[in-house]
Amino acid sequence: MMDALRDALRRAGATHWLRDARVHQDGALRRVDIRVEAGRIAAVEPVGAAPDGPSLDGGQAWPGFVDAHTHLDKGHIWPRRPNPTGDFAGAIQSVMEDRDARWTEADMRARAEFALRCAQAHGTVAIRTHLDSYLPLARTTWPLFVKLRDEWAGRIALQMCSIAPLERFQGAEGEELANLVAASGGVLGMVTRLEGGVHDPLPPDFQPMLDHFFSLAEARGLDLDLHVDESGETGARALREVALTALRRGFKGRIQCGHCCSLSRQPEEFARETIARVAEAGIRIVVLPMCNMYLQDRVAGRTPRWRGVTLVHELRAAGIPVSVASDNTRDPFHAYGDLDMVEVMREATRILHLDHPLGDWPRAATALPAEAMGLTDAGTIRPGAPADLVLFRARGVTEWLSRPQSDRIVLRAGRVLDATPPDHRELDAALGVEPG
Repeated sequence: MMDALRDALRRAGATHWLRDARVHQDGALRRVDIRVEAGRIAAVEPVGAAPDGPSLDGGQAWPGFVDAHTHLDKGHIWPRRPNPTGDFAGAIQSVMEDRDARWTEADMRARAEFALRCAQAHGTVAIRTHLDSYLPLARTTWPLFVKLRDEWAGRIALQMCSIAPLERFQGAEGEELANLVAASGGVLGMVTRLEGGVHDPLPPDFQPMLDHFFSLAEARGLDLDLHVDESGETGARALREVALTALRRGFKGRIQCGHCCSLSRQPEEFARETIARVAEAGIRIVVLPMCNMYLQDRVAGRTPRWRGVTLVHELRAAGIPVSVASDNTRDPFHAYGDLDMVEVMREATRILHLDHPLGDWPRAATALPAEAMGLTDAGTIRPGAPADLVLFRARGVTEWLSRPQSDRIVLRAGRVLDATPPDHRELDAALGVEPG
């Protein structure tokens, strides 16, 4: 059936109706007809309004996905640099070794382009990638990803964000990194831990370093995107301090915080107070359920006791926008993944109990990350929006969540995208190792 629809859409041209599609609206699935003209959505009408055109037969139509937290510079190094322990400390050590030994411009380009091709084929229209920003490597990484952003314009909107331990942004190195981010049109980011450590109790000089980091962004008009409290340690309480700092300074830019795992391990009163301050500061949260379940509470020979994820329902109940994203793909922080937001939504629904009802949680993979990235044209199905759609045979929620939806049809500007995920064998030469 999907092959026949794909052929019909190819023949339909730039202007056509897509009939009988289920779309997520106001927390429910509604059957509509969608008018496409000149690459954009011209109308969304109740089913039966269209006089003709290909029919989705009650299947679902989603807007193109937005993946607001990835690591394209790390992606796909697992076959040559696996994580020996599978935990956070092992991931840090393995990535450092690979970065120091192998991250040339050619190596990073090959892996990043492979990942972008995967994401595009799966229906993603925008990605934010965090880039390891250590000198002198950052002087190679950032210009490369500026080139990739320009080369991929019109296919995937690519944003870049720095990532390095907080103390790296002090002194002359911090000034150079912030200038590099600003000159590249990027987002300023860091991790709320110190180099060589994990997310544990805050060091005594944390607040002065955090204030300085904020000042770097303020002086350059940069948004912030931070890796925060990525552990189960109750002493990892940076999220609250980030929110209080933003409020005290009256920070004007957007702030997104990722992970925030330790929030689910905090005493109830402290967690509630932290969430209240995050809401007051207008901070957005992005959760990475697949990676955090993989890494957190991993002890050899012992079954994990918690899911490693943050308080998504409590955050959303406080009015805080919560997104889901891929995070790491086939690297020491997460051995699996393909930058497929359908997989992310499927696993997030199960891990985070987003169902019964699913409600408006689909916005966590579409409209909400688009807003966090400042993209006004992505993540929605509405008149005037680009006709960037992902079409599924699946009708209801359980049908959509029960299979990988490998027969999906991706439309870009209303036309069928003829793209398939690349074969992993294409990376063999770049990685220089046997399959992993």
